[in-house]
Amino acid sequence: MTALGALNATKPDLADILAAIDGVLAGQPRPVALHEPEIGRREREMVAECLSSGWVSYAGAHVRQFETAVAAFTGCRHGVALVNGTAALHACLLVEGIGAGDEVLVPSLTFVATANAVCHAGAVPHFVDVEPETFGIDPDALERHLKSVVVEREGRAVNRETGRALRALIAVHVFGHTARMNELLRVAEEFGLVVIEDATESIGSSRNGRNAGTFGRQSVLSFNGNKTITTGGGGMILTDDEDLARRIKHLTTTAKQPHKWAFDHDLVGYNYRLPALNAALGCAQMERLPSLLERKRVLAGRYQAAFRSIDAAAFVAERPDMHSNYWLNAIVLQPRLADQRDALLAVLHEAGVLARPVWTPMHKLAMFENCPRAPLRVSEDLVRRTVNLPSSACLAGRAADG
Repeated sequence: MTALGALNATKPDLADILAAIDGVLAGQPRPVALHEPEIGRREREMVAECLSSGWVSYAGAHVRQFETAVAAFTGCRHGVALVNGTAALHACLLVEGIGAGDEVLVPSLTFVATANAVCHAGAVPHFVDVEPETFGIDPDALERHLKSVVVEREGRAVNRETGRALRALIAVHVFGHTARMNELLRVAEEFGLVVIEDATESIGSSRNGRNAGTFGRQSVLSFNGNKTITTGGGGMILTDDEDLARRIKHLTTTAKQPHKWAFDHDLVGYNYRLPALNAALGCAQMERLPSLLERKRVLAGRYQAAFRSIDAAAFVAERPDMHSNYWLNAIVLQPRLADQRDALLAVLHEAGVLARPVWTPMHKLAMFENCPRAPLRVSEDLVRRTVNLPSSACLAGRAADG
């Protein structure tokens, strides 16, 4: 990296970090993207097959094929493919009857889509803190907070400060590291909360042998262009509940009543359908998924080894009871270097390494600054010190047709 020499004398800690990253990415052409899709011959074949079929919008075989493949891989009984992960989260809330007058617990440290979906449903996000080990919601801190703010009215948990019912908990698996779901489910049961898993980053991740996306009553995956597999845009709701899957499918396909020619609708529905062209791409990506996951873990292992002897930053590694897809690799700077995060990012970008910080926490965004919240000390600390590193599977070697 061209900036290493200048940094060696003035900022040796940053120089050590840069040298570790450069060692992992040695020989990679610059710029190195944060996360790029892998598209090859099989994807082109499947999309061409879809085009030839004439069914490019929603009907035809490819949407159902994609839903079946993803559900089978995760171990869920049903998958409903939708246009993106945000729409999927919105639909999850709607079918649970969550709306105006309700609050939904979400981590402040998440992508904005999680909180946006709550607002789309007419509810209010209520921000809670995360734990440093997984970046997921801290079950112990959540329980303490709920005990301090909840009163029971007519069998429901109500926020004593706002008078709104606390209806649901959205548990986010951040960067592919699975949150402590069993503990979160216990807290949710204690307070009568519906649990929705935001597993948008976590296909292929698990905890104690159980796949991310199979803990809650329903969960959401994302297939955006930067995810482990992609359909260009796209999302999916997973559930084991057949009736719930049917209702989700009905609501998100304009609530049209089945008929050979009539257009009758029995609800105000949503056109959240995934086009068949996107699903065809997803079918091919599902064939590629085992290889992608294997190579992403190889890359993560290289980062972990490179940072093992670096005092200035720690690699965010899976816990012993986890198996992570390492969607985005991350390092956390030592507290003494928190004010150097942006300097590190600037040098990395100058060197063609397109690293990024973690998201601005939700309670710091103007539209959410007045939302209810728990103490958010860990979230605010992690935001100051976390850097995401290039994580494409191709950085550990390309597939034969990739």
